[in-house]
Amino acid sequence: MQGIARLIVVIQDYNVLLEKNTLYVVATPIGNLGDMSQRAQDVLSAVDVIAAEDTRHSGKLLQHFGITTPCIAFHEHNERQVSEFILNRIEKGERVALISDAGTPLLSDPGFHLVREAHQRGLKVVPVPGASALLAALSVAGLPTDCFKFVGFLPSKSAARQQQLQALQQENCTLVFYESPHRIADSLSDMASILGEQRIATVARELTKTFETIKQEKLATLRDWVKADENQQRGELVVIVQGWQAPVSEELDADVIRILTLLVAELPVKQAAKLAAEITGEKKNRLYQYALENLKN
Repeated sequence: MQGIARLIVVIQDYNVLLEKNTLYVVATPIGNLGDMSQRAQDVLSAVDVIAAEDTRHSGKLLQHFGITTPCIAFHEHNERQVSEFILNRIEKGERVALISDAGTPLLSDPGFHLVREAHQRGLKVVPVPGASALLAALSVAGLPTDCFKFVGFLPSKSAARQQQLQALQQENCTLVFYESPHRIADSLSDMASILGEQRIATVARELTKTFETIKQEKLATLRDWVKADENQQRGELVVIVQGWQAPVSEELDADVIRILTLLVAELPVKQAAKLAAEITGEKKNRLYQYALENLKN
């Protein structure tokens, strides 16, 4: 009995820690349920209601973790109407959690209007971080992460998709796209055509799941690989594309190439280019581009 009493006190103390009049933005797993943080479980168990993109989908997740908090549907078709209902509840002292079908809410998922309105009303918004397909893909892409542009989903129509890619053609930062399985082949074809067949890119498919696949190659090679294998046209996909690099107008000095070649053999390309730039006085970006195009196996 004493153990039960202590447990009740702990639960009560935790409920006090969850502030009233607060919106919690909670990340959930993108595949592997082991990525569900303990904090996320605790928050979802303690809030008054959970706003879920698909209550049937999220219901299975919540059931797996023994979370019985009631849910309400909150998706792109009802976001504005339901946001008002949620905000009114928060203003009355309730605590509400926002989750998406998978990963971190608001990244190509509904929630922007709700979070913006919560701030405008002076309500507290608290992040409960966790899994994100965007960050997971970037961490294994092997492309620069000091500057990246998250594009999200490209348009479904070919003409609009090509137009957006044209606008991104000379974007220097690493580009990150989400893509659906039935459009991945066409999107890679357009990327290769507009961004350049020789651009290095990484396709990350079904991250954290059983058939996780991560492949880095030139866009032309990735295009052909995906078209030739229907298995690569299934599941959730993230495409990370190297940013635009100005063409090298003249050949590098032979001694510079020799130093860069030796360094690339021992170090990651980005680190090798940085060190070679310090040694030779050449521009780091120029050395990095040369290494990617000529020295990377």
